[in-house]
Amino acid sequence: MAAYAAGDPRAFANLFAVFGPKVHGFFMRSFRNPAVADDLLQTTFLKLHRARADFRAELPLRPWVFAIAARVRLDELRKRRRLPEDLDEEGLARAEEAESARASVGADADFEISERAGQVRVALDRLPESQRVIVHLHRFEGMTFAAIAETLGTTEGAVKLRAFRAYQRLRKELLPILGPTTPPADRVATP
Repeated sequence: MAAYAAGDPRAFANLFAVFGPKVHGFFMRSFRNPAVADDLLQTTFLKLHRARADFRAELPLRPWVFAIAARVRLDELRKRRRLPEDLDEEGLARAEEAESARASVGADADFEISERAGQVRVALDRLPESQRVIVHLHRFEGMTFAAIAETLGTTEGAVKLRAFRAYQRLRKELLPILGPTTPPADRVATP
């Protein structure tokens, strides 16, 4: 990033090669539409280009890139749902919880998918966006809760609470295919 900010055009190709697929996957998990993910990826890298002089080399690059992507995601969600422009991640989470509560009254929790991967995908898709984005950043991008909080512009406590709720819901939905969560016999410590 420092080389790109200094004007090296090859550095951008390296940045895009490393972060392009990850940011695209981030948008795919939120919007499940390749065309939308492509557009938002372009918007993210355009914003990254415009902000390249603001990057501080002493800070890690991944949270900075995903902070830009998270802002692009939030802008798109606000636009699609016609939410106020000043709505932040916390407001989005509250709106989704209210929407989820209304939708779950008559929802049928049973689903028939033969493969585990499909069932996990369905369970992830059922999470509210505010929880799904945290699971994505934590599990798929390997970010800490503190880094996620900074990326999304919220508190670490709020991120941990949403992660707890998301993982709890995933465990509940996936229990039939995962079975009990006891460690395998060969991993149980013996006295």
